[in-house]
Amino acid sequence: MPFQPQHDDLPARLRALADLMPGNMRDGSGMHEYDGKVADMSPDGVRDALSRLGGDPLDDPHDDAHLAAFEKALRYELGELQLHRANPLYHLGELDLSGYDREYAPRADRDAARTAHLAEWPRVVDNAIAALDRVPAPVAESLIGAVRGVAEGLPDDLPADVREAALDAHARLVAHIERAAKEGPESAGLGAEALGRLMGSGEAVEVDLADLAARADAERDRLRARLAEATGRLAPGREPMEFARELTRRHPDKDGVLDAARRWTELALEFTAERDLAPHSDGECRVDVSPPSQRWATAMMAWSGPWEADTPSFYFITPPDASWTKEEADEWLEMFSHTTLPAVSVHEVAPGHFSHGRALRRAPGPVRRALHSMTFAEGWAHYVEEMCAEEGFGAYAAERLGDAAWTADHYEAGVWVEALIRVTRLSVAIGVHSGTMTVEEAAARFAEDTPLQGPAALSEARRATFDPTYGRYTWGKLEILRLRERARERWGDGFTLARFHRALLDLGSPPLGLVDAVLEHG
Repeated sequence: MPFQPQHDDLPARLRALADLMPGNMRDGSGMHEYDGKVADMSPDGVRDALSRLGGDPLDDPHDDAHLAAFEKALRYELGELQLHRANPLYHLGELDLSGYDREYAPRADRDAARTAHLAEWPRVVDNAIAALDRVPAPVAESLIGAVRGVAEGLPDDLPADVREAALDAHARLVAHIERAAKEGPESAGLGAEALGRLMGSGEAVEVDLADLAARADAERDRLRARLAEATGRLAPGREPMEFARELTRRHPDKDGVLDAARRWTELALEFTAERDLAPHSDGECRVDVSPPSQRWATAMMAWSGPWEADTPSFYFITPPDASWTKEEADEWLEMFSHTTLPAVSVHEVAPGHFSHGRALRRAPGPVRRALHSMTFAEGWAHYVEEMCAEEGFGAYAAERLGDAAWTADHYEAGVWVEALIRVTRLSVAIGVHSGTMTVEEAAARFAEDTPLQGPAALSEARRATFDPTYGRYTWGKLEILRLRERARERWGDGFTLARFHRALLDLGSPPLGLVDAVLEHG
């Protein structure tokens, strides 16, 4: 039985999609009728679920196209590419229990849901082992830490029999992925055609990888120039990237990271509300330490979903592990430097993901509230980092901080550093999956074009093997910037950022190919 009432008003086509993505519906959309439930990601289970997709058109043509893009994406990635047989992430998502940590319901209800979900782990693992018969060795090597980590932090008060069966199943999955790391195929490349179709199918567009790679190179050159301008004002005569690396080494200590993130959250929320940069500036955003199973990520937003009661959202921060050496901890803390943490907080909170989540709660219709293009979502959050630089957030923050050692140029430098990492992801993803770049060459690209060095650069390069669309941040940003210029031309004197942002977020988190609707209905 569901832990929350069933939403019987969903269109049948949307329900079929939701049943295939219970984790997304539960944690991203707040549909807690999926609490304690998992998808059957075995080969037979996926085939059966895909066969149920489709049906009668929706009344709203835009929502129908939005829904159709998601159906097309699943048919391609799970039906044709069968990525659930090559990528453990599809199965890790079915094991993830971290969503139950957020206070969207009474503790007893969430604990019961977590226990029911954990009781499904043996079945999830059986399905995963049945499916994962073609995992490339580089993918297995890159994800083995995440596979091991999904079982970290299980509460001590779980029923002993459920806990023991779950951990036994988890151990079998770990062994399976460890074996794949030794015996799996050497190449993780999808091929250029497959990557293009994978990127475009869910975005309702045809992707020209050569054109997108050229746009990425042009964006890299623009960002390098902007970084040189900002660092030139901070340290005249210094080599820009060398000085940027020096800036990222200036960071809070491990005990000060949360307090720093809370201060930047406060400033970002205030600035967004004062300048009317997001449609809605309500709700509560708390800053806290990431749940144990999510501590592979440096920072993340867990928002109050569209179908939930209006409960707090969480900006999760992962401080260094207590067991790490000082050198390891310092390297991790560079991602929360005094220069980059402001941009990270704008991205995660306001007017980034938190503000987007507030808009999703008001998005018209269930399709827009339930189905979120991650290319749009990450593109939006990345876009607002630079937009806030344009609107003067650096000077605004500097005035309120009253710290002579931090200036508006530090915010700008952080924006350009973060953007260079994102655009390098796009170039590397295209290179690795088109076969024109090895992982080692990709790591060298990160080391040349970003402050990342050594293990950090290699880690980013390896991510391309299991997250082939991680260029979505820059791609989404570029499309939003291009649309903004078209809106300026179309609307003339009627253009304002507030109008553009409201019209854009009224679409929810739409496939990129559908964002032009803003021009007609904004």
